[in-house]
Amino acid sequence: MPEMFESARKRLESAARKLDLHDDVMEILNYPKETLSSTLEVRMDDGSMKSFKAWRCRYNDALGPTKGGIRFHPASCMEEVMTLAFWMTMKCAVVGLPFGGGKGAVQVDTKKLSPKELERLSRQFIQNYARFIGPDRDIPAPDMYTNGIVIAWMVDQYARMTDGLSPAVITGKPIPLGGSLGREDATGRGAYYVLRKLEDRLDIDPKNTRVAFQGFGNAAYHCAQLLYDDGFTIVGVSDSSGAIYDADGMDPEKILAHKKKEGSVLGAPTNGKAEEIDGVDLLTCDCDVLAPAALEDQITSENAGAIQARVVLELANGPTSFDADDALLERGIVCIPDILANAGGVTVSYFEWVQNRAGDYWAAEKVRDRLKEKMETEAENVWQIKEEHDVGLRGAAYVHALRRLNAAISARGTREYFNGD
Repeated sequence: MPEMFESARKRLESAARKLDLHDDVMEILNYPKETLSSTLEVRMDDGSMKSFKAWRCRYNDALGPTKGGIRFHPASCMEEVMTLAFWMTMKCAVVGLPFGGGKGAVQVDTKKLSPKELERLSRQFIQNYARFIGPDRDIPAPDMYTNGIVIAWMVDQYARMTDGLSPAVITGKPIPLGGSLGREDATGRGAYYVLRKLEDRLDIDPKNTRVAFQGFGNAAYHCAQLLYDDGFTIVGVSDSSGAIYDADGMDPEKILAHKKKEGSVLGAPTNGKAEEIDGVDLLTCDCDVLAPAALEDQITSENAGAIQARVVLELANGPTSFDADDALLERGIVCIPDILANAGGVTVSYFEWVQNRAGDYWAAEKVRDRLKEKMETEAENVWQIKEEHDVGLRGAAYVHALRRLNAAISARGTREYFNGD
Protein backbone atom coordinates (compact mmCIF):
# COMPACT_ATOMS: atom_id res chain seq x y z
CA MET A 1 0.00 0.00 0.00
CA PRO A 2 1.12 3.61 -0.49
CA GLU A 3 3.29 5.30 2.11
CA MET A 4 0.63 7.44 3.82
CA PHE A 5 -1.66 4.51 4.49
CA GLU A 6 1.22 2.27 5.52
CA SER A 7 2.30 4.88 8.07
CA ALA A 8 -1.21 4.86 9.58
CA ARG A 9 -1.17 1.07 9.80
CA LYS A 10 2.16 1.14 11.65
CA ARG A 11 0.48 3.03 14.47
CA LEU A 12 -2.29 0.45 14.54
CA GLU A 13 0.24 -2.39 14.74
CA SER A 14 2.24 -0.60 17.45
CA ALA A 15 -0.86 -0.23 19.64
CA ALA A 16 -2.01 -3.79 18.94
CA ARG A 17 1.21 -5.13 20.47
CA LYS A 18 0.10 -3.63 23.81
CA LEU A 19 -3.10 -5.70 23.83
CA ASP A 20 -4.18 -9.30 23.57
CA LEU A 21 -6.27 -8.84 20.43
CA HIS A 22 -8.01 -11.56 18.51
CA ASP A 23 -6.38 -12.21 15.12
CA ASP A 24 -9.74 -11.43 13.52
CA VAL A 25 -9.55 -7.84 14.74
CA MET A 26 -6.30 -7.01 12.97
CA GLU A 27 -7.39 -8.90 9.88
CA ILE A 28 -10.53 -6.75 9.69
CA LEU A 29 -8.83 -3.44 10.55
CA ASN A 30 -5.85 -3.84 8.21
CA TYR A 31 -7.84 -2.72 5.16
CA PRO A 32 -10.98 -0.70 4.39
CA LYS A 33 -14.33 -2.48 4.24
CA GLU A 34 -15.09 -0.83 0.90
CA THR A 35 -13.85 2.06 -1.22
CA LEU A 36 -15.76 3.36 -4.23
CA SER A 37 -14.00 5.40 -6.91
CA SER A 38 -16.02 7.32 -9.45
CA THR A 39 -15.83 10.12 -11.99
CA LEU A 40 -18.00 13.20 -11.60
CA GLU A 41 -19.00 14.62 -14.99
CA VAL A 42 -19.89 18.30 -14.67
CA ARG A 43 -21.17 20.76 -17.26
CA MET A 44 -19.12 23.95 -16.97
CA ASP A 45 -20.41 27.49 -17.44
CA ASP A 46 -18.81 27.74 -20.89
CA GLY A 47 -20.75 24.68 -22.06
CA SER A 48 -17.83 22.25 -21.88
CA MET A 49 -17.86 18.98 -19.95
CA LYS A 50 -15.21 18.33 -17.31
CA SER A 51 -14.47 15.20 -15.30
CA PHE A 52 -13.33 15.09 -11.67
CA LYS A 53 -12.02 12.08 -9.76
CA ALA A 54 -13.95 11.25 -6.57
CA TRP A 55 -13.79 8.66 -3.81
CA ARG A 56 -15.76 7.50 -0.78
CA CYS A 57 -14.36 5.00 1.72
CA ARG A 58 -16.17 3.09 4.47
CA TYR A 59 -13.28 1.82 6.54
CA ASN A 60 -15.00 -0.13 9.32
CA ASP A 61 -18.54 -0.31 10.68
CA ALA A 62 -18.10 -2.59 13.70
CA LEU A 63 -19.32 0.14 16.06
CA GLY A 64 -22.01 1.61 13.80
CA PRO A 65 -22.59 3.36 10.47
CA THR A 66 -19.49 4.98 9.04
CA LYS A 67 -18.98 8.70 9.52
CA GLY A 68 -16.62 11.19 7.92
CA GLY A 69 -16.26 14.34 5.90
CA ILE A 70 -16.09 15.09 2.19
CA ARG A 71 -13.19 17.29 1.10
CA PHE A 72 -12.71 19.16 -2.17
CA HIS A 73 -8.98 19.54 -2.75
CA PRO A 74 -6.69 19.39 -5.81
CA ALA A 75 -4.22 17.05 -4.05
CA SER A 76 -6.80 14.52 -2.85
CA CYS A 77 -6.33 10.88 -3.84
CA MET A 78 -7.63 7.45 -2.87
CA GLU A 79 -4.71 6.83 -0.50
CA GLU A 80 -5.55 10.01 1.42
CA VAL A 81 -9.23 9.09 1.62
CA MET A 82 -8.47 5.59 2.93
CA THR A 83 -6.07 6.97 5.54
CA LEU A 84 -8.51 9.63 6.72
CA ALA A 85 -11.26 6.99 6.95
CA PHE A 86 -8.93 4.85 9.08
CA TRP A 87 -8.26 7.80 11.40
CA MET A 88 -11.99 8.44 11.67
CA THR A 89 -12.49 4.81 12.69
CA MET A 90 -9.99 5.28 15.52
CA LYS A 91 -11.37 8.72 16.44
CA CYS A 92 -14.97 7.56 16.80
CA ALA A 93 -13.80 4.61 18.90
CA VAL A 94 -11.64 6.83 21.15
CA VAL A 95 -14.55 9.06 22.11
CA GLY A 96 -17.04 6.21 22.33
CA LEU A 97 -19.37 7.14 19.46
CA PRO A 98 -21.63 4.51 17.82
CA PHE A 99 -19.95 5.18 14.47
CA GLY A 100 -17.29 3.67 12.27
CA GLY A 101 -14.94 5.66 10.08
CA GLY A 102 -15.53 6.96 6.57
CA LYS A 103 -14.23 9.70 4.29
CA GLY A 104 -14.81 11.17 0.86
CA ALA A 105 -13.01 13.51 -1.51
CA VAL A 106 -13.11 15.12 -4.92
CA GLN A 107 -9.89 16.07 -6.67
CA VAL A 108 -10.70 19.69 -7.53
CA ASP A 109 -9.50 23.24 -6.97
CA THR A 110 -12.71 24.99 -5.91
CA LYS A 111 -11.07 28.39 -6.40
CA LYS A 112 -11.28 27.75 -10.15
CA LEU A 113 -15.01 27.02 -10.10
CA SER A 114 -17.90 29.45 -10.32
CA PRO A 115 -20.67 29.14 -7.70
CA LYS A 116 -22.90 27.40 -10.28
CA GLU A 117 -20.13 24.96 -11.20
CA LEU A 118 -19.51 24.22 -7.53
CA GLU A 119 -23.21 23.49 -7.06
CA ARG A 120 -23.25 21.09 -10.03
CA LEU A 121 -20.17 19.32 -8.70
CA SER A 122 -21.67 18.98 -5.21
CA ARG A 123 -24.93 17.59 -6.53
CA GLN A 124 -23.09 15.22 -8.87
CA PHE A 125 -21.17 13.77 -5.94
CA ILE A 126 -24.46 12.78 -4.29
CA GLN A 127 -25.79 11.57 -7.64
CA ASN A 128 -22.86 9.16 -7.85
CA TYR A 129 -22.81 8.11 -4.18
CA ALA A 130 -26.47 8.14 -3.10
CA ARG A 131 -26.56 4.33 -2.93
CA PHE A 132 -23.29 4.24 -0.97
CA ILE A 133 -24.36 6.63 1.81
CA GLY A 134 -27.40 6.78 4.11
CA PRO A 135 -28.34 7.71 7.71
CA ASP A 136 -27.92 4.07 8.81
CA ARG A 137 -24.98 3.23 6.54
CA ASP A 138 -22.56 6.09 5.85
CA ILE A 139 -23.00 9.68 7.01
CA PRO A 140 -20.87 12.37 5.32
CA ALA A 141 -20.05 15.81 6.72
CA PRO A 142 -18.14 18.93 5.62
CA ASP A 143 -14.36 19.00 5.41
CA MET A 144 -11.85 21.13 3.51
CA TYR A 145 -13.61 23.49 1.06
CA THR A 146 -17.06 21.97 1.67
CA ASN A 147 -18.93 24.58 3.67
CA GLY A 148 -22.55 24.91 4.75
CA ILE A 149 -23.98 25.73 1.33
CA VAL A 150 -22.17 22.81 -0.29
CA ILE A 151 -23.68 20.52 2.34
CA ALA A 152 -27.11 22.14 1.78
CA TRP A 153 -26.90 21.29 -1.94
CA MET A 154 -25.92 17.72 -1.11
CA VAL A 155 -28.79 17.22 1.36
CA ASP A 156 -31.22 18.66 -1.17
CA GLN A 157 -29.92 16.39 -3.94
CA TYR A 158 -30.27 13.32 -1.72
CA ALA A 159 -33.86 14.32 -0.89
CA ARG A 160 -34.65 14.68 -4.59
CA MET A 161 -33.22 11.26 -5.36
CA THR A 162 -34.92 9.45 -2.48
CA ASP A 163 -38.19 11.38 -2.79
CA GLY A 164 -38.23 12.44 0.83
CA LEU A 165 -36.41 14.56 3.40
CA SER A 166 -33.66 12.75 5.29
CA PRO A 167 -31.69 15.34 7.28
CA ALA A 168 -29.72 12.65 9.19
CA VAL A 169 -27.96 11.54 5.99
CA ILE A 170 -25.37 14.35 6.25
CA THR A 171 -24.23 16.37 9.26
CA GLY A 172 -22.73 19.84 9.39
CA LYS A 173 -25.83 21.31 7.80
CA PRO A 174 -26.92 24.96 8.11
CA ILE A 175 -29.13 25.44 11.18
CA PRO A 176 -32.36 26.04 9.18
CA LEU A 177 -31.86 22.69 7.44
CA GLY A 178 -31.46 20.63 10.59
CA GLY A 179 -27.94 21.51 11.66
CA SER A 180 -26.93 21.56 15.30
CA LEU A 181 -26.17 24.62 17.35
CA GLY A 182 -22.59 24.46 18.60
CA ARG A 183 -21.27 22.65 15.50
CA GLU A 184 -19.31 25.59 14.09
CA ASP A 185 -16.84 25.80 16.97
CA ALA A 186 -16.99 22.12 17.99
CA THR A 187 -13.57 20.99 16.74
CA GLY A 188 -11.69 23.89 18.30
CA ARG A 189 -13.78 23.78 21.46
CA GLY A 190 -13.19 20.05 21.85
CA ALA A 191 -9.41 20.56 21.67
CA TYR A 192 -9.73 23.37 24.20
CA TYR A 193 -11.61 21.11 26.62
CA VAL A 194 -8.95 18.39 26.30
CA LEU A 195 -6.06 20.76 26.91
CA ARG A 196 -7.73 22.37 29.92
CA LYS A 197 -8.59 18.94 31.35
CA LEU A 198 -4.95 17.81 31.15
CA GLU A 199 -3.27 21.10 32.06
CA ASP A 200 -2.34 20.12 35.62
CA ARG A 201 -0.69 16.93 34.42
CA LEU A 202 1.07 18.87 31.67
CA ASP A 203 2.20 21.55 34.15
CA ILE A 204 0.39 24.26 32.21
CA ASP A 205 -0.60 27.57 33.78
CA PRO A 206 -2.74 29.65 31.39
CA LYS A 207 -1.14 32.94 32.45
CA ASN A 208 2.35 31.62 31.66
CA THR A 209 1.61 29.55 28.55
CA ARG A 210 2.36 30.66 25.00
CA VAL A 211 0.49 28.99 22.15
CA ALA A 212 1.20 28.98 18.39
CA PHE A 213 -1.23 27.81 15.69
CA GLN A 214 0.12 26.53 12.39
CA GLY A 215 -2.94 27.11 10.26
CA PHE A 216 -5.70 29.55 11.14
CA GLY A 217 -8.93 28.06 9.84
CA ASN A 218 -12.17 27.51 11.70
CA ALA A 219 -10.87 25.01 14.29
CA ALA A 220 -7.71 26.97 15.05
CA TYR A 221 -9.55 30.28 15.44
CA HIS A 222 -12.13 28.96 17.89
CA CYS A 223 -9.55 27.10 19.96
CA ALA A 224 -7.28 30.16 20.00
CA GLN A 225 -10.11 32.47 21.04
CA LEU A 226 -11.20 30.22 23.91
CA LEU A 227 -7.62 29.91 25.17
CA TYR A 228 -7.05 33.67 24.77
CA ASP A 229 -10.17 34.40 26.81
CA ASP A 230 -8.77 32.17 29.57
CA GLY A 231 -5.49 34.06 29.75
CA PHE A 232 -3.25 32.06 27.41
CA THR A 233 -0.90 34.11 25.22
CA ILE A 234 -1.29 33.47 21.49
CA VAL A 235 2.16 34.17 20.07
CA GLY A 236 1.89 32.91 16.49
CA VAL A 237 -0.51 32.03 13.69
CA SER A 238 -0.07 31.10 10.05
CA ASP A 239 -2.00 30.46 6.87
CA SER A 240 -1.07 29.62 3.27
CA SER A 241 0.48 33.08 2.82
CA GLY A 242 2.94 32.86 5.72
CA ALA A 243 3.07 33.34 9.47
CA ILE A 244 3.32 36.07 12.09
CA TYR A 245 5.03 35.70 15.45
CA ASP A 246 4.91 38.15 18.35
CA ALA A 247 6.20 37.18 21.79
CA ASP A 248 3.95 39.89 23.26
CA GLY A 249 0.89 38.06 21.94
CA MET A 250 -2.09 38.79 19.72
CA ASP A 251 -5.88 38.84 19.80
CA PRO A 252 -7.35 36.01 17.64
CA GLU A 253 -10.49 38.03 16.90
CA LYS A 254 -8.41 40.88 15.43
CA ILE A 255 -6.32 38.39 13.44
CA LEU A 256 -9.46 36.82 11.98
CA ALA A 257 -10.97 40.21 11.09
CA HIS A 258 -7.76 41.15 9.27
CA LYS A 259 -7.63 37.79 7.47
CA LYS A 260 -11.23 38.16 6.27
CA LYS A 261 -10.51 41.66 4.98
CA GLU A 262 -7.06 41.12 3.45
CA GLY A 263 -7.11 37.37 2.73
CA SER A 264 -4.01 36.74 4.85
CA VAL A 265 -2.79 36.84 8.45
CA LEU A 266 0.27 38.81 7.29
CA GLY A 267 0.10 42.40 8.46
CA ALA A 268 -2.48 41.68 11.16
CA PRO A 269 -2.27 43.82 14.33
CA THR A 270 -0.56 42.29 17.37
CA ASN A 271 0.34 43.44 20.89
CA GLY A 272 3.95 44.25 20.00
CA LYS A 273 5.97 44.12 16.81
CA ALA A 274 5.09 41.07 14.74
CA GLU A 275 7.77 39.16 12.87
CA GLU A 276 6.72 37.72 9.52
CA ILE A 277 8.16 34.24 8.95
CA ASP A 278 7.59 31.26 6.70
CA GLY A 279 4.57 29.19 7.69
CA VAL A 280 6.69 26.06 8.13
CA ASP A 281 9.05 27.91 10.47
CA LEU A 282 6.20 28.55 12.90
CA LEU A 283 6.41 24.86 13.83
CA THR A 284 9.77 25.46 15.48
CA CYS A 285 8.98 28.83 17.05
CA ASP A 286 9.51 29.60 20.74
CA CYS A 287 6.24 28.54 22.43
CA ASP A 288 4.90 26.20 25.08
CA VAL A 289 2.01 24.67 23.14
CA LEU A 290 2.13 24.11 19.39
CA ALA A 291 -1.17 23.45 17.62
CA PRO A 292 -0.66 22.18 14.05
CA ALA A 293 -3.99 22.89 12.38
CA ALA A 294 -3.21 22.62 8.67
CA LEU A 295 -2.30 19.54 6.61
CA GLU A 296 -0.87 16.08 7.21
CA ASP A 297 2.83 15.34 7.89
CA GLN A 298 3.92 18.80 9.00
CA ILE A 299 6.06 17.56 11.90
CA THR A 300 8.52 15.01 10.53
CA SER A 301 11.76 13.32 11.55
CA GLU A 302 13.55 16.22 9.85
CA ASN A 303 12.14 19.00 12.04
CA ALA A 304 11.04 17.12 15.19
CA GLY A 305 14.40 17.83 16.81
CA ALA A 306 13.84 21.57 16.42
CA ILE A 307 10.36 21.72 18.00
CA GLN A 308 10.56 24.03 21.03
CA ALA A 309 7.03 23.46 22.38
CA ARG A 310 6.52 21.21 25.40
CA VAL A 311 3.07 20.14 24.17
CA VAL A 312 1.76 19.48 20.66
CA LEU A 313 -2.03 19.78 20.33
CA GLU A 314 -3.03 18.19 17.02
CA LEU A 315 -5.97 20.09 15.55
CA ALA A 316 -5.27 18.79 12.04
CA ASN A 317 -5.59 15.18 10.92
CA GLY A 318 -2.23 13.42 10.87
CA PRO A 319 0.04 16.48 11.26
CA THR A 320 2.82 14.38 12.86
CA SER A 321 4.46 11.63 10.83
CA PHE A 322 5.00 8.16 12.26
CA ASP A 323 8.78 8.63 12.23
CA ALA A 324 8.49 11.86 14.24
CA ASP A 325 6.57 10.27 17.11
CA ASP A 326 9.59 8.63 18.72
CA ALA A 327 11.69 11.77 18.29
CA LEU A 328 9.12 13.84 20.19
CA LEU A 329 8.74 11.20 22.90
CA GLU A 330 12.49 10.96 23.42
CA ARG A 331 12.64 14.71 23.96
CA GLY A 332 9.80 14.61 26.51
CA ILE A 333 7.37 16.49 24.25
CA VAL A 334 3.77 15.44 24.94
CA CYS A 335 1.67 15.03 21.81
CA ILE A 336 -2.11 15.15 22.30
CA PRO A 337 -3.08 13.14 19.22
CA ASP A 338 -5.54 14.10 16.52
CA ILE A 339 -7.85 11.16 17.21
CA LEU A 340 -8.52 12.69 20.62
CA ALA A 341 -7.73 16.40 20.25
CA ASN A 342 -9.89 17.12 17.19
CA ALA A 343 -12.70 14.67 17.94
CA GLY A 344 -15.03 17.48 19.04
CA GLY A 345 -16.23 17.95 15.48
CA VAL A 346 -17.40 14.38 14.94
CA THR A 347 -18.85 14.32 18.47
CA VAL A 348 -21.17 17.24 17.76
CA SER A 349 -21.89 15.72 14.35
CA TYR A 350 -23.12 12.69 16.29
CA PHE A 351 -25.27 15.00 18.41
CA GLU A 352 -26.70 16.49 15.19
CA TRP A 353 -27.48 13.00 13.85
CA VAL A 354 -29.25 12.13 17.12
CA GLN A 355 -31.27 15.36 16.98
CA ASN A 356 -32.23 14.71 13.35
CA ARG A 357 -33.39 11.18 14.14
CA ALA A 358 -35.43 12.29 17.15
CA GLY A 359 -36.72 15.56 15.70
CA ASP A 360 -35.73 17.17 18.99
CA TYR A 361 -33.23 20.04 18.75
CA TRP A 362 -31.01 21.16 21.61
CA ALA A 363 -29.92 24.55 22.89
CA ALA A 364 -26.27 25.49 22.30
CA GLU A 365 -25.57 25.26 26.03
CA LYS A 366 -26.73 21.63 26.12
CA VAL A 367 -24.56 20.76 23.12
CA ARG A 368 -21.50 22.34 24.70
CA ASP A 369 -22.13 20.77 28.11
CA ARG A 370 -22.40 17.32 26.55
CA LEU A 371 -19.31 17.95 24.41
CA LYS A 372 -17.33 19.03 27.48
CA GLU A 373 -18.37 15.94 29.40
CA LYS A 374 -17.46 13.64 26.52
CA MET A 375 -14.07 15.20 25.76
CA GLU A 376 -13.01 15.44 29.40
CA THR A 377 -14.07 11.86 30.14
CA GLU A 378 -12.15 10.41 27.22
CA ALA A 379 -9.10 12.61 27.84
CA GLU A 380 -8.98 11.20 31.37
CA ASN A 381 -9.39 7.64 30.05
CA VAL A 382 -6.56 8.09 27.57
CA TRP A 383 -4.29 9.57 30.25
CA GLN A 384 -4.95 6.61 32.55
CA ILE A 385 -4.08 4.17 29.75
CA LYS A 386 -0.88 6.15 29.14
CA GLU A 387 0.09 5.56 32.76
CA GLU A 388 -0.99 1.91 32.67
CA HIS A 389 1.01 1.00 29.58
CA ASP A 390 3.84 3.54 29.92
CA VAL A 391 3.30 4.87 26.38
CA GLY A 392 2.75 8.28 24.84
CA LEU A 393 -0.73 9.76 24.59
CA ARG A 394 -1.01 8.70 20.94
CA GLY A 395 -0.26 5.10 21.78
CA ALA A 396 -2.73 5.31 24.67
CA ALA A 397 -5.45 6.71 22.41
CA TYR A 398 -4.96 3.88 19.91
CA VAL A 399 -5.06 1.30 22.70
CA HIS A 400 -8.30 2.86 23.97
CA ALA A 401 -9.84 2.73 20.47
CA LEU A 402 -8.68 -0.84 19.86
CA ARG A 403 -10.20 -2.07 23.12
CA ARG A 404 -13.62 -0.86 21.98
CA LEU A 405 -13.19 -2.19 18.44
CA ASN A 406 -11.91 -5.50 19.78
CA ALA A 407 -15.01 -5.88 21.95
CA ALA A 408 -17.39 -5.08 19.09
CA ILE A 409 -15.69 -7.37 16.58
CA SER A 410 -15.26 -10.20 19.10
CA ALA A 411 -18.96 -10.01 20.04
CA ARG A 412 -19.78 -11.27 16.54
CA GLY A 413 -17.76 -14.46 17.08
CA THR A 414 -14.05 -15.26 16.77
CA ARG A 415 -11.95 -18.25 15.80
CA GLU A 416 -12.11 -19.54 19.36
CA TYR A 417 -15.90 -19.51 19.30
CA PHE A 418 -16.18 -21.30 15.98
CA ASN A 419 -13.62 -23.88 17.09
CA GLY A 420 -15.70 -24.63 20.18
CA ASP A 421 -13.24 -23.03 22.65
